[in-house]
Formats: sequence, structure tokens, C-alpha cells
Amino acid sequence: MAKKLYVGNLSYNTTEDGLRNLFSGFGSVASAKIIFDRETGNSKGFGFIEMGSDEEAAAAIAGTNGREMEGRQLRVNEAMDKPRRERSDRGGNW
Repeated sequence: MAKKLYVGNLSYNTTEDGLRNLFSGFGSVASAKIIFDRETGNSKGFGFIEMGSDEEAAAAIAGTNGREMEGRQLRVNEAMDKPRRERSDRGGNW
């Protein structure tokens, strides 16, 4: 079963292909996603990697957490499911 990892402190220039290449050295990468700001289109400096198995995910965390990529020291750990916030289109604090 695939395991999702959080990757933080990314350079704003990091690409999803670059992220995929880094993590592919630790196993099969099911997906690589960098999160972008909706309004500006700029990277938010973090993303997610989905590794093929728990063992590959553990190896990826051990091999990349604290490692430098594009001048930034990566923070890598297991992603936690976070409930989505309800969005209001009313514009006020309801």
C-alpha cells in the first residue's frame, strides 16, 4: 500500500520532476505534488510524495530528511490526514 510523505522547506524553484527524481532513489514514486498558492501561482514551499510501500517510505524519510536540495534543508515526514476546512463565500465571520 502506498504511503504519503510531507516534504517541507522546498525551494520555490523546485519542480515536481525534481522531487520525483530525488525520491525515486528510495523506491517507486506513485506521485509527486508541489502545492501552489491559488492567487499568485507561486509555490508554497512544500509538497507531497507518495511512495509505493511503507518500507520505501521509511527509507525515503531516513535518506532525505535534513538533506539539502537547491540550497534548502528538507523536512520530510509521514503526512497526516488533515480535515479540510469549510470555506464560506459570504465574506464575513459567520
